[in-house]
Amino acid sequence: MFLKTVVADGQAEQRVIREMQERAAETRGDIENTVREIMQDVRQNGMAAVEKYSMRFDKTKPYVISPAVLEKAYQACSESLRSALEKAAANIRDYHEQMMVKTWEYRRAPGAVLGQTVRGLHRVGLYVPGGTAAYPSSVLMNAIPAKVAGVEQLIMVTPPTDNLSTEVLTAAYIAGVDMVIAVGGTQAIAALTYGAGFIPQVDKIVGPGNAYVAAAKKMSFGTVDIDMIAGPSEVLVIADHTANPTYVAADLLSQAEHDKLASAVLLTDSMAQAQAISCEMERMGKALPRWEIIRESVQNYGCAVVFEELTDACKMANQIAPEHLEVCTAEPRQLLPLLTDAGAIFLGQYSPEPLGDYMAGPCHVLPTSGTARFFSPLSTDTFLKKTSVIEYSRDELQNLADDIVALANAEKLGAHANSIAVRFAAPEEDE
Repeated sequence: MFLKTVVADGQAEQRVIREMQERAAETRGDIENTVREIMQDVRQNGMAAVEKYSMRFDKTKPYVISPAVLEKAYQACSESLRSALEKAAANIRDYHEQMMVKTWEYRRAPGAVLGQTVRGLHRVGLYVPGGTAAYPSSVLMNAIPAKVAGVEQLIMVTPPTDNLSTEVLTAAYIAGVDMVIAVGGTQAIAALTYGAGFIPQVDKIVGPGNAYVAAAKKMSFGTVDIDMIAGPSEVLVIADHTANPTYVAADLLSQAEHDKLASAVLLTDSMAQAQAISCEMERMGKALPRWEIIRESVQNYGCAVVFEELTDACKMANQIAPEHLEVCTAEPRQLLPLLTDAGAIFLGQYSPEPLGDYMAGPCHVLPTSGTARFFSPLSTDTFLKKTSVIEYSRDELQNLADDIVALANAEKLGAHANSIAVRFAAPEEDE
């Protein structure tokens, strides 16, 4: 069959998981060495180093793309695409406004007020790939949650090309990006990390990129924050005998076309269904423009696993913790409580993964390579900074004084204990 199929026996499905995990290999050493050299050069020499690498790789120095150019791109964009981008932006904004965390406080006792201030980060850098990898949807998915969160300045960097993507610039205009700079590659990440000339240091860097950009983001972490290190894309579909084979096949193909390392996995309780979906994948795939990528992706990292019970399929899904998880069963919500680890879960045959990629509203920047076990999708939380607030009266502090002193002394931190004791060592003075 086009989609290799195994019957779950406790071992076959574990081999599938290992193959998925191994495909997300570590960054090559030569890439890391090159990136480290560029990062250090930019840190030491600032804009001079950024310009040197920009001239070497992109044949031009970094420059600011003016708001007038963004507006011109917006006007030049086709009406149908512009309308689709605006509709997607509205849906993304609506979803993230619903989840926005607010500053809060509560009164534990008459003299004890506790809370948390929630503020957007001051400055965020958004990396957007150039060349053939022009994804305006990713601009919206990264930029709009940042703006909803209240980020003060959102700076987008994208490699300079002879023809900057009208679609990407249109998305930046719609999303309200504050500043767009034509600079790409490792030197762009380094400039955002350390600051260089007119490119300011940011608090956080988000957005996709090639292996060099990913390695640079990884090295920048600690000096600034980052969103995540994304691995190869992946989809896992749980389907029973009621699923439409054509729909499931189309969804698996839509993920396999991303690149040769993408993974498309089917979990089902029906061998007949697995066979039907495999046939449909081959039939439809041959007619698609990225067939060669699809074919290699499916051959190397695609698989169907047949279980006796879908509850066991759910256990495997949790172990894989996929980026995208579709549930195409007669009663998809019945399985939802069993599915604990996934970047995004799509319920029912009319909730395909591309709906989430473009239009539904939840961010399509999702944890990959099993990291959904502990990472969450990009959202307004990604761009927020939370600060604890503590306010106690004298009486409420005194109620806890002996306990605080006991804990401080147990840790041999006498100055901590003294900080409490001095407040109650003498009679309270009249104010």
